[in-house]
Amino acid sequence: MRINCNGKIIEVPENTTIYSVKKKFKNDADIIILNGHIVERDYKLKNNDEIFLIKKGEQPNKDELMYLLVARHSPKIFNKLIKSVITIAGLGGIGSNCAAILARMGAGSLILVDYDIVEPSNLNRQYYFINQIGMAKTTALKETLNKINPYLKYITYNEKIDEGNIEKFCKNSDIILEAFDKKEAKTVFINKCIKLFPNKKIIGVSGVAGLSNAEDITIQQISDNLYLIGDFISEARVGQRLLPLKPLVLAQLLPLI
Repeated sequence: MRINCNGKIIEVPENTTIYSVKKKFKNDADIIILNGHIVERDYKLKNNDEIFLIKKGEQPNKDELMYLLVARHSPKIFNKLIKSVITIAGLGGIGSNCAAILARMGAGSLILVDYDIVEPSNLNRQYYFINQIGMAKTTALKETLNKINPYLKYITYNEKIDEGNIEKFCKNSDIILEAFDKKEAKTVFINKCIKLFPNKKIIGVSGVAGLSNAEDITIQQISDNLYLIGDFISEARVGQRLLPLKPLVLAQLLPLI
C-alpha cells in the first residue's frame, strides 16, 4: 500500500505501523502527525494515510514545511492560501496582525503597503518589536514575516495610499484587505477598488477596537466580491482602548472568505 511520509509517497507492506515507519525514516522524531492530528501511540496504517515526522528544534525545508501546513489546515484551505496573492493596505493593528497570521497559515504572496514608521505606542497591539522602533513598517514587518515563514513571497511598498496609486498596489492581487484606521480612508479605498477591480475579492474592516466581545465579529457579504468583517460598532475613540484581541480573531476568519 501507499502512504505519504513527510511529503513523499512511499510503498509499505500491509499492516505497517506508524512506529515502524518512524524507525526507518526518522527515528529521532519527537512529534508524529497522522492525517492532521498529533498521535502518541502506535497505529496500523491504511492506504493513503499521511504521516509527518517532526524533530523538535529542527528547521524544516520548504517542501516539508508546506506539507506540514497542509496537515495542520487541510488540503482545501492550504491550496486556497498558497495560491493567493493578497494586498494588505495599512500595516497597523489590523494589517500587521493579519499579515503575521497569513504567513503562519501559508498565504503564498503578501503585498504590504504603508508609509509610516514603527513607534512605541504601536507595540501594544501591532506586530512589531521594540528593536524595530524607527524602522519603516514595511521593512520591519517583512523582516518579521521572513522569520515566521521564509518560503513565502513578500512585496512591500513604503508609500502613502491615495486614489492615484491604488491600482499599482492591487492590480496583481486576488484579494484586497483594507486595514486603515480612519473611516474616510476606508470609504475612499473600498469605493475605488470596487470600480477598478469588480472581479477581485475586497475585504473591509469595521469595528475591531477595544475589549468588547470578540464573538460579535462576523463576516457580512455585501455583494458578490465585497465583504465586511467586524462587529460594526466598536471604534477607536477616547476611552476605547486599542488592543490586539479582535485583529487576531479577524485574521483567523480571512480563509473563510
